[in-house]
Amino acid sequence: MNAKNVKTHIVNWLLDYTKQAGIKGFVIGISGGIDSAVTSALGAETGLPLLCVEMPIYQDNKQVERAKKHINFLEKKYPNVSRVEVELTHIYDSFLAALPVVKEDEKWQLSLINSRARLRMTTLYYFAALHTYLVLGTGNKVEDFGVGFFTKYGDGGVDLSPIADLVKSEVYELGSELGIITEIMKAPPTDGLWGDDRTDEDQIGASYPELEWAMDILANGIIDFNTFTERQKEVLAIYTRMNRANQHKMNPIPTCVIPKEIK
Repeated sequence: MNAKNVKTHIVNWLLDYTKQAGIKGFVIGISGGIDSAVTSALGAETGLPLLCVEMPIYQDNKQVERAKKHINFLEKKYPNVSRVEVELTHIYDSFLAALPVVKEDEKWQLSLINSRARLRMTTLYYFAALHTYLVLGTGNKVEDFGVGFFTKYGDGGVDLSPIADLVKSEVYELGSELGIITEIMKAPPTDGLWGDDRTDEDQIGASYPELEWAMDILANGIIDFNTFTERQKEVLAIYTRMNRANQHKMNPIPTCVIPKEIK
């Protein structure tokens, strides 16, 4: 990938969109991960106002520190970057206290972590409306269109998706071109929703290079499973299962169309 050309293309795309939409700038949540780091740097490259929002909810300290260091890096390099921190832990606790008591199982845990992502989305749209900004999405191609590894109406609730046509390895290439800090470039990818150090690979069961391989293999059509190793078969199974289960995230909301003759 020609990272320099891709960077220029995305920045120009963002500028064209904001000009047509009459929007003043961007807002983005900063997690301390590579996707938000690259996306925010691309937003900063436009020269338009970029508001970086930190939204900790029982956040792992390493993630918090990486996020702060990244915003420091942006502020030193780009005069159009500003920041705000919104501590959401007490809001999250109040939300939990208002809910009925249920059995604490895996479904309960997933409901809670998705609620964290949706509280953050609500916060970003508050600032977007306040300043006439657009919310920048940070999802990459594998997450958004491969395995659906994002929260519907959480980190999936955005206005623009600048890096959604790039797989994870390409995001890292772009990160190198943009000079993203070493701590983020080397940190294992994580969604940061669990309040601990579990990685995306821990949750998915496959690494991003493996998922990229599966995405590419399946895109080419006919597959001879006899040529694959047991691990490759396992990765294909993981990718296929998640892709099917998360179609509701990746496709438009189904609309019940009423035939004219029955109206």
